[in-house]
Amino acid sequence: MTTTTTGTVERHNEGQRSPFANTDVCGEAGLVLPDDATRPMFDDDRWDFTAVVGLPVQMPLSNRRFDFTAIADLRWRLVAKDLILALLAPRHPAVAPLPRAYRTPLHLRSCIVRLNELTRFFDWLGRRGIATLADVDSHVCEGYFQFRRYLTGADGSIVGEQSYAVRRSAAQIIVDLVDYRDLFTADRVRGDLRPWGGATASAVAEMPSGRSGNKTPPVTGEVLQPMLAAALHVVEVLGEHAIELDKQIRDIARASSLKMPGLRHGSPTAIDDIIGVLADYTTTATPLPMLEDHDIARRLGAGWSADDPALPVATSVVARQAGYSHLWKRWRPALQEPFVAAVRSVGVQKTFARHAAHVPAADGSGPTPWTLPLHRSEAVGLVGIVRTATIIVLAAVSGMRPSELMELRVGCRRPVEEPIPGLKRFRIASKIVKGQPLGGTDDEWVVIEPAYRAIELAEQLHDNPHEGALLLGRFAFDVRYTWFRNWVNSRPEPDSA
Repeated sequence: MTTTTTGTVERHNEGQRSPFANTDVCGEAGLVLPDDATRPMFDDDRWDFTAVVGLPVQMPLSNRRFDFTAIADLRWRLVAKDLILALLAPRHPAVAPLPRAYRTPLHLRSCIVRLNELTRFFDWLGRRGIATLADVDSHVCEGYFQFRRYLTGADGSIVGEQSYAVRRSAAQIIVDLVDYRDLFTADRVRGDLRPWGGATASAVAEMPSGRSGNKTPPVTGEVLQPMLAAALHVVEVLGEHAIELDKQIRDIARASSLKMPGLRHGSPTAIDDIIGVLADYTTTATPLPMLEDHDIARRLGAGWSADDPALPVATSVVARQAGYSHLWKRWRPALQEPFVAAVRSVGVQKTFARHAAHVPAADGSGPTPWTLPLHRSEAVGLVGIVRTATIIVLAAVSGMRPSELMELRVGCRRPVEEPIPGLKRFRIASKIVKGQPLGGTDDEWVVIEPAYRAIELAEQLHDNPHEGALLLGRFAFDVRYTWFRNWVNSRPEPDSA
């Protein structure tokens, strides 16, 4: 996994060893790993918790890998390891007697935040010439807190403040160095250090108590109403057509893939075979497949004439339909006239959603094609927009936290109940993660029918919808919402068909 540093640390420790030396980190912290997983050891400089059983889906892989090598000073690196394992294993004999230590284990998500802040603090100390924690006094503590509190411009001027969470994290890491002082063997702050008069990190950060309302304000009606209306229209009106489009993407990918079995590089009949496929296009009055703009630009850069009628044709797709992996350059002279004739006869058009069904327009203006013809990348993007609409509907009307949405799995919809004739009850199953033991707690939510149908649509658009597969997985809602908003507000270009 990593190179250990025990010997080097001991030299800096003047013979004193950490009480955690040679400890199995997951074993001490009570974290379960598969039998074949590599177990992080305390003396390793990187602790990989990726395989830990029960971690929430919401937790990114990057936050499951603790890298202590960013702390250059080996004494401080050991301090960081001591602190993190003490937070994970508060019942360890070296931790339990500490009067101000945590009595319940911190989650790995909290510990990676602590490690990142501690790394930043040690770097800040080093750049100010402070070589030992014994030199940290109240002025140094306040200096670091102010450094983390404010946002500065390129000229050093203050342009804003960090969030309460950032400020609390900055204060908390200093409080931790004080509270766990007696645990550290490599370096420690002075015994009389009491930054901010012993106040809690939350008090130092001036965090709201929560008594005056939610820390996160509700979405205003000016944002929520049009967003939810657009998402519901996409799910309820466009959803069934997105399922067909998704199937078309998969079918065409199989039929025109370079991995399709039986493709040949050439044969004596190659030219005639490709001409035969072109004849099928003209006989059925089917437009030839169109290249995307970046592929057309690549052709122009390679010397194709901008006046060539065959320039936008996806010739390799036609070749694969004839049973050949590519349309080789040496074949082009013999195929130029057949391609030009086919283009003049049936034209060239984007491949996907050529015959889009008509649906009611969102603005009530009447029936309209649910989409214009699309390139493959555009079709994939549109299916992604519909998936995002399902997330928006779920987030807005179910009352579930993001962590609970990410734990949803294929098959989470419970059978519809009808306790009273005409009154239906819709339930979905997931897990509560926040404030729960590792692995979460199974729970069910009663939702309204649009949320239930949104999950059904998400299952039908799933890449591999086997029972128990993650339905939505980990997602960045702010990124998805931005894409969705931009798509809703966009206007099709005149030549997009």
